[in-house]
Amino acid sequence: MVRMSGQSDSGNSGGGGSRTHRDTAQVDMPMAPPQRTGPVGARGSTPVPPKPALTGPVPLPADGRSDASPMVRTVERHLDEILGAVPQPDPIELAVLDAQGLLCAEDVVSSRALPAFDQAALEGYAARAEDVATASVRRPVELAVVGESVAGVDVPAAIGPGLALKVSAGAMLPAGADVVVPAVWTDRGAARVAVQAGPPAGSYVRRTGDDVAPGDPAVQVGTPIGPAQISLLAAVGRERVLVRPRPRVVVLSAGTELVDVSATPAPGQVVDVNSYALAAAARDAGADAYRSGILPADPRRLAEVLESQLLRSDLVLISGTVASGGFDVVQEALAQLGEMRFRQVAMHPGPAQGFGQLGRDDIPVICVPGEPVAALVSFEVFVRPAIRLMLGKRQLFRRTVQAISGQQLLSPLGYRQYLHGTVMRHPDGGYVVEPVGEATDALLARMARANCLIVIDEDVTEVAAGGLVTVMPLLLGG
Repeated sequence: MVRMSGQSDSGNSGGGGSRTHRDTAQVDMPMAPPQRTGPVGARGSTPVPPKPALTGPVPLPADGRSDASPMVRTVERHLDEILGAVPQPDPIELAVLDAQGLLCAEDVVSSRALPAFDQAALEGYAARAEDVATASVRRPVELAVVGESVAGVDVPAAIGPGLALKVSAGAMLPAGADVVVPAVWTDRGAARVAVQAGPPAGSYVRRTGDDVAPGDPAVQVGTPIGPAQISLLAAVGRERVLVRPRPRVVVLSAGTELVDVSATPAPGQVVDVNSYALAAAARDAGADAYRSGILPADPRRLAEVLESQLLRSDLVLISGTVASGGFDVVQEALAQLGEMRFRQVAMHPGPAQGFGQLGRDDIPVICVPGEPVAALVSFEVFVRPAIRLMLGKRQLFRRTVQAISGQQLLSPLGYRQYLHGTVMRHPDGGYVVEPVGEATDALLARMARANCLIVIDEDVTEVAAGGLVTVMPLLLGG
């Protein structure tokens, strides 16, 4: 049955339980409705409504389902094969600053108490709570100031009834003191101080071990290491920590038509943008990405390059057109290193996908289309979740939102459609999204202006203007 998405059908475009876009969460976006992308009539004439976004592939035969043909597989099946095969690198020990952004791979137990001594939480006067309990602005309580304690200085002295010690934030408290009177509640006296309000016992005091006691866990396995965790690790005396390392991803491009960015393309040649774009995308996903560039056309040199990259990487990513021509040489070289499977996946753009585990260590090799827009969409759908799994992340997929489509969207039956678009918060609440350019266009400039992917499921052929659609915001580092 063909489904259509309209205003009253809120679940049409997000459904299917798809692993690639099933999670939803609120995402901050600019608060302005997007502009229409359709043509505009002459001045004073009726505006021409925007054309519906048409899509590329021909609908599948039979009942239109992607499993109607054994040669075409669903996005989920191809993704599951990749996720089921990618390894999780062994933990490594790094200096705490180098561990930023990674997941902790050990339970760090503190051998120290934090704080290590009773200390003042702010500037004021250390005193006994019972001495200042009756203090008020009209009837202040006067105490004799017996000295001063500053941070970093040991103060072994004790105070008794009617006495106070001036303290700075973080300074050691004298024995007998159970409260710090803030300086703003006093006349800031030097020899004698007039206390104008008395806080209860324990106020503005940090007791030994209040934060972390010896034997307490400081950072646990699976915790993302950020500035706060680095602060705590340093406080408990850890210079190094065991973490899940960044996977090493090597990015290669295949195609006899490709030239490097420094060269001037001759007629029929194109600049290799995929190795740059995919390496950047892999780094944004959290990997240590190495751009190896264009694969050589000579079969012997090609085999040597592939073998050497398999030895230095945890995942190899190759972009190129799976068709007769130059890429066949790459396919033959890959086949000599292990089983490589090239399939048609029910998605657009980029239905031609490849995956295998090659070399003596069964290194995952993912092949994506050579067309740059399709390559980056394929990265989002298949490669980014694999990298996050290798990092040990629990959230493998980008969070999505439901947005109102600003114009009609058409999609071929049986294919999951990924359209680049712009999504914004509407002043009245919720989100509004519009595609960037025509869906059949594969233009880098238009892709660069997009901030999301519009996801239309296989059994949806039309999303009406004003209907709900699933949107995947492309947040950097997200």
